[in-house]
Amino acid sequence: MVLKVFRLIGLFLFCTLSAQKKLPLDSLNLREVKDFFADDYGNFYLYKNRDFSFTKYDSLGRQHGQMMLAVPFKIQNVQNPLNIVLFSENTQEMKFIDQNLNEVQKIDLRKFGFIKMAFAEDLQQIWLLDESAKRLVQYNFREDKIIKSLSMNFSFDEVRDMLVYEDKVYLIFKNEIQVYNFKSEKKLSLPIENPLKLRRENDRIVIISKNKISLLTETSLTTLFLAPSAEIVDKNSDAYFELTAGKLYLYRLQEDLKL
Repeated sequence: MVLKVFRLIGLFLFCTLSAQKKLPLDSLNLREVKDFFADDYGNFYLYKNRDFSFTKYDSLGRQHGQMMLAVPFKIQNVQNPLNIVLFSENTQEMKFIDQNLNEVQKIDLRKFGFIKMAFAEDLQQIWLLDESAKRLVQYNFREDKIIKSLSMNFSFDEVRDMLVYEDKVYLIFKNEIQVYNFKSEKKLSLPIENPLKLRRENDRIVIISKNKISLLTETSLTTLFLAPSAEIVDKNSDAYFELTAGKLYLYRLQEDLKL
């Protein structure tokens, strides 16, 4: 088992990527992009802070949907492009949108106090960091029922993203990732430069930073992809993506090294 784990980590560390491929998105569309996402179906999503627009394109650069938001929202991810989750700290609400970026459901979170961060576990339950009560709430929004309310003893101020998986809470701050159990005991703390997003891929936790993508192991971080000059990076199950100087590049993993 130990050899298998090291083999997997070795593949992550030393896998070779095919030559970069420039993707056909108009450079005008890539200006002022705050965040970028890629799903497993060849679609790309751009979020812009200037007008709070969230736009979907296919692999040929054709627009397939756009959502104009009135305030800033945080997009959880697009791993399930049929149900994309957005959270607004400003308006204290979550939105579920479909593959055409149409709103399907809105959840008002104001009854909980002040929610600093939210994470949708599935299409029934969400996890909420309630800053006003210093607690973590598991909420079934289909039944309007609180499942768990757990006291948490850490600073909520600088939380950039949150993920809950297997009775652990993963949090990224300005230059650090921290992992807690449900008793608010810190299980891990590691420095990482400018982390932005957390993502779960099966049983792996991936951290996406400004120009680096890292894998979290039990005690350390392993670099999966590094693009020093990138403005934004992202990944799906087949490739890594780099947005640099108004151009979007794809680095596809070799077929025999996919995990």
